[in-house]
Amino acid sequence: MQGLVIKSTGSWYQVHAENGLDYDCRIKGKFRIQGIQTTNPIAVGDQVEFELEPNSENGVINKLYDRRNYIIRKSINLSKQAQIIAANLDQAFLVVTLASPRTSLGFIDRFLATAEAYDIPAVLIFNKLDLFNEDGLAILEEYKAIYEHIGYPCYTVSALEGTNIPLIESLLKDKTTLFSGHSGVGKSSLINALLPGRSIKTGEISEASDKGQHTTTFAEMHTLPFGGYLIDTPGIRELGIYDIKPEELGHYFREMRALMNKCRFNNCRHVNEPGCAVIKAVEDGEIELSRYESYLSIFHGNETRA
Repeated sequence: MQGLVIKSTGSWYQVHAENGLDYDCRIKGKFRIQGIQTTNPIAVGDQVEFELEPNSENGVINKLYDRRNYIIRKSINLSKQAQIIAANLDQAFLVVTLASPRTSLGFIDRFLATAEAYDIPAVLIFNKLDLFNEDGLAILEEYKAIYEHIGYPCYTVSALEGTNIPLIESLLKDKTTLFSGHSGVGKSSLINALLPGRSIKTGEISEASDKGQHTTTFAEMHTLPFGGYLIDTPGIRELGIYDIKPEELGHYFREMRALMNKCRFNNCRHVNEPGCAVIKAVEDGEIELSRYESYLSIFHGNETRA
């Protein structure tokens, strides 16, 4: 039978089959030894083939169909391995908050670079609009301006008050969308607003660390009532960049990519070379300094940037 992986729980995968039923499946051992350096050979969004075990309602996945794309992150603790967050996506939404907890510009830039590398359109969703005072709204506009200037759509919402939820629905309709972000950014509350009656568990913010508590343990795909699929993922603390060579990195920063053919040297790394068009654009204020700092952080192999 063929089916779509709709939930991953580590060693087990829930597969929605062509007959409309869901089956709990595991994978054959050979998937683990095919040189795939990931903690999860199968991911939510994968199309697979499976067969039922004798005298059982459980299945064994024996074939993974080619992926259109996927989004991946380096496992911070296991340097040689990576985790595929989800596969076969139409778009990826990063849910961002400026406080309680704060999403850093460095984290946003890592997410966007990863999405660029794997050819997935990315959108930024600024949540918790209900918490903003005038100063906060001014900072929000500054954040949005950085990313809208280079072509990333930015939207503001309040999951708590339902602000702009119909707008988000229109963006999700008939598409497969990944929802990602730090724990505590209100991702689950936002999904609850989009999926009335599902009641995804929400978590509290830790006062001691201003970090969210993990509420989603495993990635899971939800069918949207107005058409399309939404993939909810565990809150990500850190996003390690995986499998992007330093010399290729500039291609995944849109504003740098546009200037590359103007650098004096063809193999310019945009670090300290003379005649670098990217460095000049940073100095002239045409490229945002925060974006360039993120580029340097990733280029030099730093795992995180606040």
